[in-house]
Amino acid sequence: MKNASKAIESYIFGKDGNRPDLLQHAFSPDATLNVLVQTNTILFPPNVQGREAIAEVLVRSFSLQYENVYTFCFGAPPEPEANVHKCKWLVGMSTKATGELRVGCGEYHWVFSPQSGLAIQLSITIEHMLECPSQHMRKIMDWLQGRSYPWCESTDMLDSAPPLTCLQPVLVYVAA
Repeated sequence: MKNASKAIESYIFGKDGNRPDLLQHAFSPDATLNVLVQTNTILFPPNVQGREAIAEVLVRSFSLQYENVYTFCFGAPPEPEANVHKCKWLVGMSTKATGELRVGCGEYHWVFSPQSGLAIQLSITIEHMLECPSQHMRKIMDWLQGRSYPWCESTDMLDSAPPLTCLQPVLVYVAA
């Protein structure tokens, strides 16, 4: 049964929770991932082909470095039968090695198979990936954990954000 919002949720829950098996409910076997990174604080390959390779990059390798991952998609989820969906996103996480926090934002552009409803292409733009000191862990995690997950209104995210200088570029992007 086609369900674009469930496909996106499977991706979010799989990536954030280190559950690569969930990507079978998100991507077609031959799906394509394109990543445009606009910052030098995080690296991803620009093109990845196939669900297993996407799982390797976005879940397995990612989870070696990061934990406490929360990804939010702004706005309403797509209709179940949607063939495309575009939304801004925000992610917060901690680095396993140092406890340093990362807060990033950008845009997702999804293309779904009209037959299966699974993603055949995901384009991710990473506009910002900010580094915040580990001393802000509790404030940032409380902020993220108090939001509707994974679908959230940007106004809720902005209105509840802790007053930390390290978050400003992300908040400005989300507000635009």
